[in-house]
Amino acid sequence: MAIKSAILLAFATSVILVLLTGIDAGDIAIYCGQNSDEGTLAETCATGNYDFVNLAFLPTFGNGQTPMINLAGHCDPYSNGCTNLSSDIKSCQAQGIKVILSLGGGAGSYYLASFDDARQVATYLWNNFLGGQSASRPFGDAILDGIDFDIEGGTNQHWDDLAKYLSRYSQRSKKVYLTAAPQCPFPDAWVGGALKTGLFDYVWVQFYNNLQCQYIDGDITNLENAWKQWTTNVPATKIFLGLPASPEAAGSGFIPESDLISQVLPAIKGSTKYGGVMLWSKYYDDQTGYSSAIKNYV
Repeated sequence: MAIKSAILLAFATSVILVLLTGIDAGDIAIYCGQNSDEGTLAETCATGNYDFVNLAFLPTFGNGQTPMINLAGHCDPYSNGCTNLSSDIKSCQAQGIKVILSLGGGAGSYYLASFDDARQVATYLWNNFLGGQSASRPFGDAILDGIDFDIEGGTNQHWDDLAKYLSRYSQRSKKVYLTAAPQCPFPDAWVGGALKTGLFDYVWVQFYNNLQCQYIDGDITNLENAWKQWTTNVPATKIFLGLPASPEAAGSGFIPESDLISQVLPAIKGSTKYGGVMLWSKYYDDQTGYSSAIKNYV
């Protein structure tokens, strides 16, 4: 009887630990697409390290421009060469990984000229990357899981309109996830207004290249204060800690794995808005093995 009780107690304890671990467990989001040496999308997902993959970028759109993706050396959209990614996208999704198209980036030609322009861009995205139909879908018949707003230029106008139009498509079939990658100074200069809509599911804040709100040589004060601002004031489902995956991936803000695990994560994981870590980018993660090192602690 005592043995049976001990077994039951051990089982109950293990169940509780699993539940607690599940509550704390965060996800890892990765950006890929801007370096052909980072391997294929299928290989990226096969690592088992990532829960979200942001395809970077769609850097040309809006104001009447013909939208055009740029996945660097991965494929040539001008010859319809990116349709080969269709099977990779489906492979990732079959593993439970969400594949998202990232708009914008640090270099590009994009801005929304009007309310109607936002509607037209939303329609284009729905028909060409999401659940709609078009004769010229860049990724073939693969249906992406959502749209990421990595807006770092142009103007700060009408991104809220674009988010509203895109969110309406969720009512047609499967959910369209909306994500964003603002800079850590709060509020973000570009998508701060859009984030107020409460329509964004995941916000991976870039805690790098901004000295006033990032980790600096062992000091997490600025980062922690900014984290509290983001998790307190942004009505998103989850907030992610966006980091460079190597010192070379950004001008500043790299956090050594040991410091992230021992100092930073314990300081931020208490928030109910904590979602995990975003990394820029797959190429740099390949060089350092950063995601593999932090995976069990995120």
